Amino acid sequence: MEVLRHLLSRVAGIVFAILVIATINFVLVRAAPGDPATVIAGQSGATDEQFIAQIRAEYGLDKPYLVQLGTYLGKVVTFDLGYSFRQRRAVADLIAERLGPTLLLTLSAFFMSLIGGVTFGALAGLRHGRWSDIAISMVALLLYATPVFWLGLMLVLVFSIQLEWLPAYGYSDMRAAGFGALQYAWDVAKHLLMPAVTLSAIYMAVYTRLMRSSLIEVAGEDHVKTARAKGLTEGAILRGHMLRNAALPVITFAGLQIGALVGGAVVVETVFSWPGLGRLTFDAVTTRDYPVLLGLFLVMSILVIAVNLLTDLIHRLVDPRLAAR
Repeated sequence: MEVLRHLLSRVAGIVFAILVIATINFVLVRAAPGDPATVIAGQSGATDEQFIAQIRAEYGLDKPYLVQLGTYLGKVVTFDLGYSFRQRRAVADLIAERLGPTLLLTLSAFFMSLIGGVTFGALAGLRHGRWSDIAISMVALLLYATPVFWLGLMLVLVFSIQLEWLPAYGYSDMRAAGFGALQYAWDVAKHLLMPAVTLSAIYMAVYTRLMRSSLIEVAGEDHVKTARAKGLTEGAILRGHMLRNAALPVITFAGLQIGALVGGAVVVETVFSWPGLGRLTFDAVTTRDYPVLLGLFLVMSILVIAVNLLTDLIHRLVDPRLAAR
């Protein structure tokens, strides 16, 4: 009964958070400069006031602000994301087409940065003060200071143009789908590698520094000294007493940074022409397509909440105190 009550309260909290996020998104998008009716009229080659008023009436832009907000929230509750002003298609269909590539890119970058940060941070922490620690720390600091778009362009210049090892842009080769499932998966993986590395680099640098500091701190705690006094091997101490405890702050911080990771995908997808939600967001901003923007912000917010729940699950698996509960 207690577990059921906890789950219901958790679900209610998530639903409330989504409605609050949807309201804030609506207010922020409508506060941005620009009139979608004027943009649509300009694309149609007509700018007279009567035609613009007709467009506003067609899309409900002439209604009072609170009425538009209430209509939007009502659609959110019924899972209706609206209709695109510019592309004249359901927003849900547009997002569904782009959701897969964005999930692939974001989750790949998330796990790449988390695993890489924990691994390199542990190596630096275990070799504290040695040349390998200094080298890893300097590389992490360099990656943290490097702009994401510049790193992406340099990777394209080196690995695509100079060495010709990896494709420079896109999701897959148009011919790869006809070569079989394994060939298609390999082609997608080659296209994914540079965008995922670019997106994960700055976060891997942060997690490396955090893991290094955490491991050095854990190494001096009493339970580690007690384990050594009992005669445990260094490997057993490292696995059972140091790494799990040192990784907890990294996992917690990674869950907090997932929102920035999703936001950074907009830049990376633009650099590499990755057909995900980031490119769709960029196009919707330039054309003032309110329904698409609101749908994208809502879906991205839900993705952030979902990945935070995933991070919480990983946290519970790593932390034996939470797992016992």
